[in-house]
Amino acid sequence: MKKTVLDADIIVSLLKLVPHPEGGVFRETYRAASAITGTNGRSVCTAIYYMLREGEQSEWHRVAQDEIYHFYAGHALELLLISPEGEFKRRVLGSNLQAGEEPQIVIPAYYWQCSRSTGAFTLMGCTVAPGFLYEDFELSSSEAIKRRYPHLSHLF
Repeated sequence: MKKTVLDADIIVSLLKLVPHPEGGVFRETYRAASAITGTNGRSVCTAIYYMLREGEQSEWHRVAQDEIYHFYAGHALELLLISPEGEFKRRVLGSNLQAGEEPQIVIPAYYWQCSRSTGAFTLMGCTVAPGFLYEDFELSSSEAIKRRYPHLSHLF
């Protein structure tokens, strides 16, 4: 049986991905039916597919919960992270362990994050627990992040 190489457009179509507010495309794949007691129905956990194509970048954003990134296909993803205390980290999500890439990365709650594919595309998953709600999501621009963290402006 011949293996078919999938390109980004085929994956977007097969997985029914749609534009995401931070950039790229996504689709929610899971929202736990179980709710956290005392939270007005907040789901215990959510998961999405997420893709960035070459030349796309996710806008700087942060989430009020821990977020776990999972690598699925394509090229590695470069992640730029800024802790609430202003500490900068660069991490790479991917499958080349010998090159220092990580197939799973946990981004702690309230870390500013921005990412971009290192090639034609990166397909990954994101899991958030407790479950993701847009009211816990904050977008920012690169200019605003540079003003907020002037000591890091040379890094991005």
